[in-house]
Order: sequence, then C-alpha cells, then structure tokens
Amino acid sequence: MRCEECREGLSARLDGETEPGPPGAVDRHLDGCAACRDWFTGAQRLRRAMLLRPAPAVPDLTASILERTPAPAGEGWGLRIALAVVAIAQLGLAFAQLLGTTHDAMPGHLAHESGAWNLAVGIGLLTAALRPRLAGGQLPLLTGFVGVLFALSAGDLATGQVTVARLATHVLVVLGLALLYAVHRAHRNRNAPLPAATADSGTATSGAAPEGPAARPRPRPFRRQAHGHHAA
Repeated sequence: MRCEECREGLSARLDGETEPGPPGAVDRHLDGCAACRDWFTGAQRLRRAMLLRPAPAVPDLTASILERTPAPAGEGWGLRIALAVVAIAQLGLAFAQLLGTTHDAMPGHLAHESGAWNLAVGIGLLTAALRPRLAGGQLPLLTGFVGVLFALSAGDLATGQVTVARLATHVLVVLGLALLYAVHRAHRNRNAPLPAATADSGTATSGAAPEGPAARPRPRPFRRQAHGHHAA
C-alpha cells in the first residue's frame, strides 16, 4: 500500500467512514512507515484541536445579579384576609336580605333579586381570597357594577329617593372591589418573570429581538405527500 492510500484510509478512520482497501492493510503499512505514523499523529492532534477548544473566561456576575434582582413578593396574606372578611360581611348582608330580616322597603321579589346578587358577589370575593389567580376574572363585572351603582346612587341621593343609611350598605362592595384589585395585582406581580439584565448596560434583554439574518424566520419547505397534495 502506498503512503497516499494509507493516509486516505487514516483520514476515513478519523471521520468514522469505511476505510478503502483490504482490511488491516492500513495498519500493516502504518507499522512499517514512520512518515505515515507522524502524519497520523499530526492529523489526530489537528482534529482534536478543531473539536475541543478551551472555554472562554466568564466573569463572575453573581453580585451584580443579586443586586438587580428584586426580593420575592410575599403571599399577600394581609390583603387576602381583608378580602375574606369583606366577603363574609357581604354574605351576611345577602342572607339577611333573603331571610327578610332587613328593613328594606323593597317588594319581595326585588329583595330576593338583590339578595341573590349580594350573595353571588360575596361568593366571588371569597373565592378570590382563597384562589387569588381567579381575582382578575371578576374585575370587569364588578367594576362595571360599582361604576353604574355609584352614578345612580348619586342621582338618587340628590333627589331624595334614597337615604345615606341605605347607601352605606354599598360600602362593602366598593371595599371588596378595591381589595379584589389589590389581590389581583399582588398575585400578578408575584408570578411575573424577572427581566434579564446585562452586566455592562443593565438593560433588559429577555424581550429583545435578535438582529441580523438569524432574526428572519426561515421558510418551511413544502413536502409532497403520497396522495399528491401539498403539505407544509
């Protein structure tokens, strides 16, 4: 075997390919050829240098990261307990209306409707106190109700159609709405991911879009299925 053929076989061996020539011919030539042994040693060294490179030095950013990382928010038990108290008071008002123990002058069915609504509001507030992630779903409805109720109550109070004592019963739902928003915001902030910051600029990089050709999506090729239709 000539040196060129041996080195071709050694190159195939380094690449994991099938060596040309008879089995064992390359090794027999290598045993008797010092030049090919030196060439093979150099090729192995070169391949190792191309595959294995020393890792670049990475600065220790532990202190910088800890300085820019906000402290984890608490569980918000104070707000949740306050919301639960308001919910229980709202439920008490609803049961009083349904049992007819209040001094409202509303007819029977209208009192039942008001009691059912107050009962539903109380259940919703209590559910949000126990499961804060559900608080956001109640905000649009309760905000609309409180806004309309405030406008109508102001007009009724100005015309003398309602007393201040009657309007005081609405304080619970207004307070419940405020606590509901606070619980929702605390839960959202607690579960929000922290922005990633660089050591040099200190700017957030988690939402930055990559630049250059890599930022453009690569088109997906079309494949023809067995029945002749195109599929992405």
